Amino acid sequence: MQKRVFLIVLDSLGIGEMPDAAIFSDKGANTLKSISNSNNFSVSTLKDLGLFNIDGIDYLESVENPKGAYGRLSELSFGKDTTIGHWEISGIVSEKPLPTYKNGFPKEIIDKFSALTGRGILCNKPYSGTEVIKKYGQQHIDTGDLIVYTSADSVFQVAAHEDIVPVEMLYEYCKIARKILIGEHNVGRVIARPFVGSNGDFTRTSNRHDFSIEPPKKTMLDYIKMAGLNTIAVGKIYDIFAGFGITEHVYTKDNNDGMSKADLYADRDFSGLCFINLVDFDMVYGHRNNVDGYAQALSEFDAWLEHFILKMRKDDILIITADHGCDPGFTESTDHSREYVPLIVFGSNVMPKNIGTRAGFCNIGKTICDYLDVNNNIEGKSFLEDIYEKQ
Repeated sequence: MQKRVFLIVLDSLGIGEMPDAAIFSDKGANTLKSISNSNNFSVSTLKDLGLFNIDGIDYLESVENPKGAYGRLSELSFGKDTTIGHWEISGIVSEKPLPTYKNGFPKEIIDKFSALTGRGILCNKPYSGTEVIKKYGQQHIDTGDLIVYTSADSVFQVAAHEDIVPVEMLYEYCKIARKILIGEHNVGRVIARPFVGSNGDFTRTSNRHDFSIEPPKKTMLDYIKMAGLNTIAVGKIYDIFAGFGITEHVYTKDNNDGMSKADLYADRDFSGLCFINLVDFDMVYGHRNNVDGYAQALSEFDAWLEHFILKMRKDDILIITADHGCDPGFTESTDHSREYVPLIVFGSNVMPKNIGTRAGFCNIGKTICDYLDVNNNIEGKSFLEDIYEKQ
């Protein structure tokens, strides 16, 4: 029997504030509710699988006989960012938040980065990625200085025009930053943000690259790989885990590319896990408060999902979830939001049922290891026995 798990993270599709949301200034955030008010929102496949039946989603019409198992998960880690969210899905609970910089990075960090790259530094503040190149892009072109900025997340972002700083050179600069940012300044990700265009018409390219910190201990990926199975990473998964525990990876340009890559892997023979991140929900729509764009993107995913399910084999399991929220209708902020995430599980032997509200994204990793018969020492509690009908 060739067991395959397809784990799809709809990056930032939160489904309502967690009880401690106020601590994170996220009281009232609800990503799914915000986009459900858009005329572009049409997700019949997800609805049929049980999305609208999940606890707390009382603003959408549920279905009488969902086709999948469904529930919601709360985050045990103290954070609401991509790295911590994916790590927790994979079995690591982070009790301490990664460092953030609401006033920019300390002078000693910036001075050292400038000295080692031989370039001046612009901005050094929390900023929207599109707005920062709009404001500093021309100055960067005129001077060659690098645009360094952050956000509410634990990130050190470096933006540069591809004609001024070739992409590979920008990656080298980010590697320098990664080596500088250690100890108390060990940020979750250093992100290369290349852009093109002319003043007034700058656009970011798909050559973004994340340089993440190494996971502090083994994740489900490591254990699955150690068991001799495949761990296939689609999108930015490879970067999030700094390559650890991954046997094969492919980057993606956008959601559509990610879905196309998932189709290709569904057509292939392998045993193990295909871990997919669809980043546009967060990067392109959530952070830009684009409700209609987010709704349209989820609707496009839903249409694709209908056909992907037809590709699934008898022993395949599909798991759909998220890593945090990023409510595009939450006008007080463009940052991630502290929300519950959805859990949908589908397969020929998966019993359609409500598994309620469970503590820990890590339950996903534990369940995947359980299904693949992989011994592990990750955190979490498997829900496989609750939903899976053994043949």
